[in-house]
Amino acid sequence: MSTQAYPEEKMIDLGFRKGPTILRANAASGMAVNDECKLKFLELKAKRTYRFIVYKIDEKLKQVIVEKVGEPTLGYEDFTAALPADECRYAIYDFDFVTEENCQKSKIFFIAWSPDTSRVRSKMLYASSKDRFKRELDGIQVELQATDPTEMGLDVIRGRAN
Repeated sequence: MSTQAYPEEKMIDLGFRKGPTILRANAASGMAVNDECKLKFLELKAKRTYRFIVYKIDEKLKQVIVEKVGEPTLGYEDFTAALPADECRYAIYDFDFVTEENCQKSKIFFIAWSPDTSRVRSKMLYASSKDRFKRELDGIQVELQATDPTEMGLDVIRGRAN
């Protein structure tokens, strides 16, 4: 009898933290999700430790990993500058705004960045892994798919937040 919660789960020791890291393989693409991805997201959601998180698929390790985090003081321009112009990424952005009733609010955006100039293989890999990866991040409020910067401009973010 297996002691694993999921049949596709593997325990490995990455050597940089105490205890093994749990990786859950994505059935569609074979990509695993490193548990640091979920931990950083929970820190952003609960403690507001970060303004944004950029995730990438490491094809050699066959897993989604955290590539960059942005400090809470950074703005939307810093976030968009953290995304490569010609490579796919997943990203989380914590957007603060004021409602028409003058209430301070925040929405957590999931952005699937898949620029037209990225490799077809990369676009397919990110597309096939997206839904499983999103399920690991409980608390996403808005999802955007962007293929060029105009599809995720600040005006688009503002419009989707309301």
